[in-house]
Amino acid sequence: MKILLVCAGGMSTGLLMKKMEKYWAEKGESHSINAVGLSEYPNVYKDYDIIMTGPQVSYRLNQIRKDTGLPTDGIPSFDYAVGNVENIMKIANKLYAQKK
Repeated sequence: MKILLVCAGGMSTGLLMKKMEKYWAEKGESHSINAVGLSEYPNVYKDYDIIMTGPQVSYRLNQIRKDTGLPTDGIPSFDYAVGNVENIMKIANKLYAQKK
């Protein structure tokens, strides 16, 4: 699964991305993930299966879905803040199932 994380500037989502990579390594899973700022997703989304957004840009969910046509959802604020990768992966897997 190739996940694109979108947030306001790409910084805090970059921290979450590192936690997700560590989680996958511990589980023996192989996924690809990248974090970009809101202004960058239109240039890179074609390389990904799903898009997840940080809470600070959740107001743009419908626009991102419309622009990309990819399964897209926001990461709940609490899960994002504490880096609850297990819950975030449940959302990611649900989105990925929509792509198939």
